[in-house]
Amino acid sequence: MTSFTAVQTSFGGSDPLRVLREVFGYDHFRGPQQAIVHHVIAGGSGLVLMPTGGGKSLCYQVPALCREGLAVVVSPLIALMDDQVQSLRQAGVRAAALHSGLAAEASSALWRNLLRDELDLLYVSPERLLNGGLLERLQERPLALFAIDEAHCVSQWGHDFRPEYLQLEALALRFPQVPRLALTATADPRTRSEIIQRLALEQGRVFLASFDRPNIRYLLRPKLEAKEQLLAFLEEFRGDAGIVYARSRSRVDRFAALLQASGHDAVAYHAGMDAGQRSRALSRFRNDSGVVVVATIAFGMGIDKPDVRFVAHLDLPKSLEAYYQETGRGGRDGLPATAWMVHGPGDVPQLRRFIEDSDAEAAQKRIEHGKLDALLGFTEAPGCRRQVLLAHLGEVLADPCGNCDRCLEPQVLEDRTVAAQKALSAVFRTGQRFGAAHLTDVLLGADTARVRSLGHQDLSVYGVGKELAREQWRTLLRQLTSQGWLEPVPDGRGGLRWGEETRVRALLRGELTLELPATPARQERRPAIAAAAGAYAEAEPELVAALKTWRREQALEQGVPPYVVFHDRTLVELAARRPAELNDLAQVSGIGAAKLERYGEAVLAVIKGWGAQT
Repeated sequence: MTSFTAVQTSFGGSDPLRVLREVFGYDHFRGPQQAIVHHVIAGGSGLVLMPTGGGKSLCYQVPALCREGLAVVVSPLIALMDDQVQSLRQAGVRAAALHSGLAAEASSALWRNLLRDELDLLYVSPERLLNGGLLERLQERPLALFAIDEAHCVSQWGHDFRPEYLQLEALALRFPQVPRLALTATADPRTRSEIIQRLALEQGRVFLASFDRPNIRYLLRPKLEAKEQLLAFLEEFRGDAGIVYARSRSRVDRFAALLQASGHDAVAYHAGMDAGQRSRALSRFRNDSGVVVVATIAFGMGIDKPDVRFVAHLDLPKSLEAYYQETGRGGRDGLPATAWMVHGPGDVPQLRRFIEDSDAEAAQKRIEHGKLDALLGFTEAPGCRRQVLLAHLGEVLADPCGNCDRCLEPQVLEDRTVAAQKALSAVFRTGQRFGAAHLTDVLLGADTARVRSLGHQDLSVYGVGKELAREQWRTLLRQLTSQGWLEPVPDGRGGLRWGEETRVRALLRGELTLELPATPARQERRPAIAAAAGAYAEAEPELVAALKTWRREQALEQGVPPYVVFHDRTLVELAARRPAELNDLAQVSGIGAAKLERYGEAVLAVIKGWGAQT
């Protein structure tokens, strides 16, 4: 292996192609890499947007070895830093990572190397960079560049906002002559603008590579029976490495056990495990072939394993950017990979609740709701998935990709012109400021307090949509939004307004027709729930199951059939409404005064306990 000293002596100030070839073993740059490298070597700053697997790291690693001085790389995760450092050391580069996981001896050695100018690249978290006197020490030595990896973390509009990243604007003030390169694989146009503003990169260049990952096949399926669907999907990938994402720790544990019982080499990974368990799971996934990790989103950023053949989602992620980043962990080697997801309306209420229950400010909550709406539009888009995904990231794909379920499995379209006209009319008549839930209430003629308080029961569109079920209207509204007929109200709370008015009016006058995939009423996982659900299609099946368990215990204690306690329909309505107070509970069908007094507090405790666990 080339010694650390030899690397520094041989490549300081040399040709970047030589560094690329002799240190990293590549004969040529890809895409915009060469332009970025030359820009930084010349002292320029900028923002790099490049997909996972596109070679972002080389954009700062090569300049780091061509410019004199130390390159400082800001990174959010220990695992990500350690992966990079280990790879660089294998290439003979003097690299180190400064983080809380270092043993005292290793930390002392790192500081000695830093003081002696014996490092080429130093990886550090934003917290360690900005605290403890490190910036002062850096001001005493020559610096090649600052690289800010996962730069989307600086954006409050982004899907993975981290407040500590906001302080990185100090780098521009303290080191104005040192190039700063912000890099990310996931940023829509609004996030890009915020990165540029917050990191003071207005005078830098923006390098935009295509976000397209043509080797990834996107397959989305309606969620019916997730266990059976996952096992059937994985039959094609026995012996392959993959990632399965689930929203909660309990689901991770259950699905990991399911895969193990089915003969898959599977491990669980989530924040509820102790550090040793997580470390062993991560090590097995990284180092063994054919391991499937079942994880929450705690597992992800910085996973450099190249041969992940599939990424499966058992539940909706929190945003389209998160979905893009998570699926991007598949096929980093450029070989075919599959992004598979099952989704259903039952995923949505919990995601909405996560947003509302967070400590974020109201403006941030509106942003998060808007991002969730964009994700739902993607799941229900009638055309090519990849075109919708890339359009959200600000990129136009001229032709359908031919490698997603919409392209591979063309749907039978039906004329939805009349339904669309009703929906667009409802948006207009209610003032172009209300969200899908209220619009659906108006179309169905629902007798709600909000409808009455607004006087919307007197509108001509009130009750004109009873031919469709509630979830069918919600689906149609999302489809209209994904196609631009509707758009979110700026800075609104999920409100909708018309898109291009000329186009919308042409549809309303019957000058245009609109064909969309059929929007069938929701299929439930269990027939009993399907029969009971009615208008409460957004009931969370797992909460229904928890309520059934409680009901069974009550029935056993009293020696009566479970339905004597509560009917299934009542449990489904409870799971859909999730009442928090006795007064709310009293509004649920099937709960009279006696049952409210007898079971009220216990039912509320079950609902509250389920919410805490998930």
